[in-house]
Amino acid sequence: MFKYVIVITLMLVCSDVFGQNTARQIEENKQLLKALEKQQAQILAQQEILLLQKVKDDLQATGYPKSKSKCQIVEHEALTLCYNEQHEQAAWVAHIVIPEVTTGNLSRTNDFREDDKIKTGSAVKDDYWYTGYDRGHIAPSADFRWTKTGISESYLYSNMSPQLAELNRERWAELEGFVRNYVISRGRQVHVVAGGVLTKGLPQIGDNQVSVPKLYYKIALDEEKKQAIGFLLPNAECAYPLESYAVPIDSIEAITGIDFFPNLDEKYEARFNFNKWTTETSKDGVITDVAPLRPPLPDGKYNTVQARLHEGKTITVCGTVVATKYSKKSGATFLNLDKKFPNQLFSVSIWKDNRNNFSYAPDKALKGKQICVTGEISMYQGKPTMNIKDDSQVEIIGDIRD
Repeated sequence: MFKYVIVITLMLVCSDVFGQNTARQIEENKQLLKALEKQQAQILAQQEILLLQKVKDDLQATGYPKSKSKCQIVEHEALTLCYNEQHEQAAWVAHIVIPEVTTGNLSRTNDFREDDKIKTGSAVKDDYWYTGYDRGHIAPSADFRWTKTGISESYLYSNMSPQLAELNRERWAELEGFVRNYVISRGRQVHVVAGGVLTKGLPQIGDNQVSVPKLYYKIALDEEKKQAIGFLLPNAECAYPLESYAVPIDSIEAITGIDFFPNLDEKYEARFNFNKWTTETSKDGVITDVAPLRPPLPDGKYNTVQARLHEGKTITVCGTVVATKYSKKSGATFLNLDKKFPNQLFSVSIWKDNRNNFSYAPDKALKGKQICVTGEISMYQGKPTMNIKDDSQVEIIGDIRD
């Protein structure tokens, strides 16, 4: 009996010792994790400082825009702007969207405030309040979701301009996402300059008389690939697809009086290729979303955006077949031009009884081709469409893969 008592006692003592050791190890691990978290926070803070410095260095290396109108250049940590006192907003705001935006998870702060660096004083909250205009970000806060400093600076009133909700919350927001998606998909930084087109006689709001631009521009530059693109959007509802507002940079320079990239070869400002900025491609390498053919087209021909204006008329529509579908069940063939379903700009239908009138399988032969189709325009669920009966109504004008 005495032996059993000794054994049980030893077991209890060992259990207590092991329990104490386990508890101590758990506590030690907690302290180690806290130390690691603190070290990680310090490294991340240092990394943010280094990235912000690189952004500033790269902005300076590219060269700030040169404006014919008088404005004050103000360097913040994440963005640089040129404030036009006459219009009480920036003539341009320059920043860089870097690949770190991919993993950044910081959210909006909504800490709208005056910019103390503006010598003459920036616009204020009351200038926008109850005016019917949004405080439209020129450099969007989401571009800085990797840096608290950058997000905070994006809410300075020097980075705001009065935009109608129809622009700010729709096409302008889409354009902001378009640039970020390019950076995310390519893993390369993009230099961005944006602002309102500031001209004489613009309507004004607020006690500080903030001008309301009729047009806004955004310019994106990929220095590594030596390609650039500009966009010019009206301060209104933009009914056409984003690519319809793409323009060469020099056309924006002509109406703003700003030389956006003084150190850049002018040939990059005179041309652009929207397709090089799209991120979607199919498995066979065919680009699935392309820009509509730019007008003017040859007499009597229209692009896919213009097609909706000719409901009930027989016209010729030209575009790129980016997607096709053949339904074995119904026997019908469908072609989407310039954009895939459900965002197609224009579609062509070939019904079962007419498919045999083609000397080729249209779903296979026309995919990836630039074509012109002639027929009557009808509307289906708000999208223009055309029914064709034979291959005489189709003219192949090119191949997007060439």
